[in-house]
Amino acid sequence: MQNNFWKEVRNFFVNGSVLSRLLGINIIVFLVVSIIRVLFFLFAASAAYDGIINLFGVPSNFQTLLYRPWTLFTYMFLHFDFFHILFNMIMLYVGGRLFSEFLGQKRLTGTYILGGLAGALFFILAYNIFPVFQEIKTVSVAIGASASVLAIFIAIATYMPDYQLPLILLGRIKLKYIAIFFIVIDIISIDQGNAGGHLAHLGGALWGFLYIMMLKKGQDPAKWSGSWVEAISSLFKPKPKLRVEYRSERPLSDDEYNRRKVQNQKRMDEILDKISSRGYESLSSEEKEILFKLSNKE
Repeated sequence: MQNNFWKEVRNFFVNGSVLSRLLGINIIVFLVVSIIRVLFFLFAASAAYDGIINLFGVPSNFQTLLYRPWTLFTYMFLHFDFFHILFNMIMLYVGGRLFSEFLGQKRLTGTYILGGLAGALFFILAYNIFPVFQEIKTVSVAIGASASVLAIFIAIATYMPDYQLPLILLGRIKLKYIAIFFIVIDIISIDQGNAGGHLAHLGGALWGFLYIMMLKKGQDPAKWSGSWVEAISSLFKPKPKLRVEYRSERPLSDDEYNRRKVQNQKRMDEILDKISSRGYESLSSEEKEILFKLSNKE
């Protein structure tokens, strides 16, 4: 039974979608850290738990960061309380599904990581630039996936701002208005507590916006970084048995390739226009399949 359990866990991370892996990693880390926190509490060693947060949360102090460079990555998977991770995982699920459908899973991984790095950079620079943080910058750390999650959400909202998302009690609201709401809330909340968290959120949001601007110009750093992460994870996948295939299809000429590319882009634009005006649910099964295939080719 134990072997079956670990086999299922392994299959989840090896064969699951990028979104499910990101959700799974965050949830597992939260559960492990929470159990450790409870154990430290029972043995009256809460100070040791604070040491764990400091060890994996990204510090605002440059000197401390030099000794703990891994925190630039570990902080974006670390959460303190239940409602913190609950909100982030809901946002990641909603934004991540849309992102995966329209921009592809490889870009999702890269945007999560680069958005988290941008949030950490924003947090560190702000705490070392603004005078209000001078007394606490040597001991402050940031944790949470919020910067990464907001980068994903702002990216998809920038990519298709008029896409309508159904919200409970509020009805269908365009992504651009939801994105603006989140950004405004973070800005006006900086002086209300958790300034570092809100600053990191804004860093992630800025990256999400800039990424789509770069993508429209043909630059795609998120896809490159996502491919790099996938290459590392592929080391843990079982090697498939060798199989020889024979194909008789002739290679496409440059003219044929360019013509197909133009046709595919035209079809994609038509589908996205339909989504913007009538919503994703208005697509036929054939259009959804075409959208999925074209998105994964990017």
